[in-house]
Amino acid sequence: MPDLRTDATTRAAYVSDASIYRRVPAGVVEPRDAAAVREAVRWARQEGMAVTSRGGGTSVAGNSIGTGLVIDTSRHLTAIDVDAENRTATVQPGVVCDSLREAARAHGLTYGPDPSTHSRCTIGGMVGNNACGSHSVAWGTSAQNLHAVRMVLADGSEFEAHRGGCSDPRIEADLRALVTENEDLIRRELGRFPRQVSGYGLHYLLPEHGFDVAKALAGSEGTCGVFTELTVALVEPPAATVLVVLGYDDVFAAATDAARLRLPGVTTIEGMGADLIAALRTRPGREDAGSTLPSGQAWLYCEVGGTDDADARRAAEELVATARTSAARDRGDAFRLVTDPAETRALWGIREAAAGIATRRADGGEAWPGWEDSAVPAEHLADYLRDLYALMDRMGLSGIPFGHFGEGCIHVRIDFDLGSEQGVASYREFIENAADIVAGHGGSVAGEHGDGRARSELLSRMYSPEMLALFARFKGIFDPDDALNPGVLVEPEPIDEGIRPGPGLRTHVTIPVHALGRDGGDFASAVNRCVGVGACRSDAGAMCPSYQATRDEVHTTRGRARVLAEMLRGEFLTDGWRNDDALEALDLCLSCKACATECPVNVDMATYKAEFLHHHYARRVRPLSHYSMGWLPVAAAAVTSLRLGGAVNRLMRIRPIERAVMAAAGVETRRRMIAFAEHLPFQGWFRERARRGDGPQVDDSPARETLVVWPDTFTNHLTPQVGVAAVEVLEALGHEVVIPTGPVCCGLTWHSTGQLEVTKAALCRTLDALEPHLDAGHRIVGLEPSCTVMLTEAPELLPDDPRAERLAELVTTLAEVVAPHANDPESPWPFDEVDAAAVAQVHCHQKAKGTYDPDTAVLQRLGVDLDVVGGGCCGLAGNFGFEPGHYEVSQACAERELFPKVECCGESDLVLADGFSCRTQIAQGTDRTATHLAEVLRRALRVRS
Repeated sequence: MPDLRTDATTRAAYVSDASIYRRVPAGVVEPRDAAAVREAVRWARQEGMAVTSRGGGTSVAGNSIGTGLVIDTSRHLTAIDVDAENRTATVQPGVVCDSLREAARAHGLTYGPDPSTHSRCTIGGMVGNNACGSHSVAWGTSAQNLHAVRMVLADGSEFEAHRGGCSDPRIEADLRALVTENEDLIRRELGRFPRQVSGYGLHYLLPEHGFDVAKALAGSEGTCGVFTELTVALVEPPAATVLVVLGYDDVFAAATDAARLRLPGVTTIEGMGADLIAALRTRPGREDAGSTLPSGQAWLYCEVGGTDDADARRAAEELVATARTSAARDRGDAFRLVTDPAETRALWGIREAAAGIATRRADGGEAWPGWEDSAVPAEHLADYLRDLYALMDRMGLSGIPFGHFGEGCIHVRIDFDLGSEQGVASYREFIENAADIVAGHGGSVAGEHGDGRARSELLSRMYSPEMLALFARFKGIFDPDDALNPGVLVEPEPIDEGIRPGPGLRTHVTIPVHALGRDGGDFASAVNRCVGVGACRSDAGAMCPSYQATRDEVHTTRGRARVLAEMLRGEFLTDGWRNDDALEALDLCLSCKACATECPVNVDMATYKAEFLHHHYARRVRPLSHYSMGWLPVAAAAVTSLRLGGAVNRLMRIRPIERAVMAAAGVETRRRMIAFAEHLPFQGWFRERARRGDGPQVDDSPARETLVVWPDTFTNHLTPQVGVAAVEVLEALGHEVVIPTGPVCCGLTWHSTGQLEVTKAALCRTLDALEPHLDAGHRIVGLEPSCTVMLTEAPELLPDDPRAERLAELVTTLAEVVAPHANDPESPWPFDEVDAAAVAQVHCHQKAKGTYDPDTAVLQRLGVDLDVVGGGCCGLAGNFGFEPGHYEVSQACAERELFPKVECCGESDLVLADGFSCRTQIAQGTDRTATHLAEVLRRALRVRS
């Protein structure tokens, strides 16, 4: 069958979604059109396989996993047709929510449902699970925004549904009979409040809803058919909005107020507690997150719309006035009206990342979905939360709540112990009790995102046996043999069956070389950071470049985490750390480190890849590229110390020789060889200058700071002009500059190829060389971003050496040294204005682990009109782009934004890139040469030393 994948790597990547459940599929297919969907369903039936539909795989209930054939529509079924006149869009199921919203925006419209995963969840999945999102207060659920569907039934036939009927006379007759015979039961038990999503939406078949078969199929979770096309409603968003943030003493007070704030013009009423902010502030670089929130221990985000800015502000002030009168609010002045777009995005970013943030508590403990998406009528939310908290207290559990308070829907991640049989039994006890509590408040175990494997068993606790029989009858009309997503909604699988982080996860765990301090030194815990929310599938950031290039789930951060987890489990991926399927999954990881920051739970796949390669190749022959590029520091030093750089460079300009040498070294022959320093390496220049006495006059003033410029391999042996420029710039600013003597290295190239013992040895030599400077408190100025970040991560490899921690504290960048001079009118500023436009490629490691803000400040002071490339990694990524099999992905990453922006530059415009890899990629992929910040500053010096 076309596009069928049955390899172990793919199957391992698809074992889970964003839930706690694990099911190993027999195969995965990525159909290219509706005909291929029909063929896939028929083939699966012939083979005796069940069929599971999957979109972005962001389901928190285990809806999109199964042991049969998984049909992933997200890769190819992505067509969009907007009908602006009728305010509808007809889409294929794999269309991402944000893609539809972007297409609608061109017509002044939007798609109303917007889950926090809107940057990667698909319309097919949203409708399948009846997703809602923060704006459901104004625009309703996915079901309420659905006009028509096309789908493939279990027998492979096509089916269409809409308001008033469907394309199959037999099915329509059976559905009409179902409704006619059970109208009173349906009215009594279904459609009682907006977020009652559990079960099938049979109330949409009632006469008062126009016998809407399409809406009844929303929330069917792939149990009735495989969607191939959906027609959805579009809405007109308000012309202007204001975000009102209200502070409360606790989540109960916030929940009490939420229902009464459903006022005209209010489009969101989202809630979260202070424990979510506390968890977020433990993340690297997020220590100040939420600092602009008003005082309180809980908050409501209320977005208010209007016809213009003034109208929106008036509506916001009316909302605040209403909130001030609330008996639930002791903090009458704890509110903020936010109109700045950047701050609004930052505050919404906290809420939208909550599902990931909440899986790692502030104390480092794990928390899990499971009791997720429960909902009650909004006026009962506070009482429900009190009872839920009491249950957690009674069972010794704690959770981080957040969610759609204005609609009574709560998300919560709870610190269940899922790693032991006793813990799993406790999980079942909690879930059953919680289901009884939510039913007692007239609520629903699912308020969005469906029931899946997490909640289907619980339907018997909120519905009568008659309603459960009606659900089974409804499914049987479409899928009489239970071939479509079995175990969900009807004849449900147990809620504690097949838990992914459950017992058996750590079969092949060993003591890692990396400290993995945030995860207790446990590689399995590190891998299990990935809860599956799928931010790595988004186009909205730098993560994950290999997925953005391939659109393959295997090549997401999540896919790799799942494969590594299966490797550790050892059930169907055998051989432990020697497993080649895990090696394949990690092969296209660029080690860009975007996931270490952009992933809501800071999965650090670059570190995991280095750790895996270390164990995989232990006492084995490695690929040639690991030797040729891993040992580049030694080879480059040999070339330049023997003054052979010029001769080697000239020889490598002869293309047949260059290709032969590169092939022998095991690297990509479509690349060009890097060039070595033709004269002195950077350290040699510095020594020679000192011998000649050409340096600046030494100022013994105690105010003169001594800085250590780090002679990384790339600066020292390949581009010494960058180091020379940095020295001259720093000295012109009044600093005393020194550099380490002797061979020193951060170990980056060995680390990226998984040669961790060599990396540690290199770092130990570095610490020995730097020890006097560390003792003196001299800052270490890094010029190559990847090496700079590697120095800051020395404690991960040398956790018992206090010098490593001191080194990490003292490492800085050139821009961080220069920026205070740029911002302080009293400081010396010996630079003329450059007065030029520039495109800047920020090195992926700097973007992930540092900041470009100081660079921006310096360039602005120089008069540079800056355009920063937003696409993340350049694609070369050190050794990655030179390794065989990576060239196409490497180039695709650059073509995403870097190359187009560089190619659009004017001849006089600057192209800036501090990373050697970035400059190499630009030089080999365009006709431009990129420049380091140090070189820009040196050219701007009024008087050079």
